[in-house]
Amino acid sequence: MRVLAIDTALDACSAAVLDSERQAIMASETLTMQRGHAEALMPLIARVMDGAAIEFKELDRIAVTTGPGSFTGLRVGISAARGLALAADKPVIGLTTLAAFAAPHIAEDDTLPVVAAIDARHDNVYLQIFGPRGRTLVAPRVASLREAVRAAQSDSPRIVGSAAKLIAAAWPKTEPPPTTVDQRGAPDISWIARLAAAADEGHGSPKPLYLRAPDAQPQDAARLPRR
Repeated sequence: MRVLAIDTALDACSAAVLDSERQAIMASETLTMQRGHAEALMPLIARVMDGAAIEFKELDRIAVTTGPGSFTGLRVGISAARGLALAADKPVIGLTTLAAFAAPHIAEDDTLPVVAAIDARHDNVYLQIFGPRGRTLVAPRVASLREAVRAAQSDSPRIVGSAAKLIAAAWPKTEPPPTTVDQRGAPDISWIARLAAAADEGHGSPKPLYLRAPDAQPQDAARLPRR
């Protein structure tokens, strides 16, 4: 199976092509950025497809991260994936950023818990906790830093994501510390591709997983009345 994976959810603009039968990444590129995903993504995808030396019609599926993450970044990646999938007549798979963060740690050892956490600002995090065999113990949610630390306290947890150091810094001194603190601004695009190759085909187009309303809200009181 050949998969094109796309990620613009957080602090990177990334794409990769995976050949799952050869268990090889055919081409991959990641640009670290907090803004500008919309301008960077399509040229980046074009370079990755050229590097893999395949056409879109030769893909088996397209994958994209659905969040949580930047509201603008999510819309950029999902819109691109939907458009490419429609043009190439290929299925599109949506994957969460939290699952993508956790995937390499679960693959390394699926007996220990993994805490995937993304900085949601204002002392909040987006959180998901995985147990043995990758089973979800705490479903994706937004939580205060204090709530996240409390939920993460378990036997030898591994913490990964852009909020990993925040949680580790708030860890109670009376509790055994995490065994791993893997601070990352964005998930590894190669693992997004691997997850997509193993996933069942989704039902319908992927939708953003925001988990909370945007900070910027329309100012209804300032609107001019329509005539």
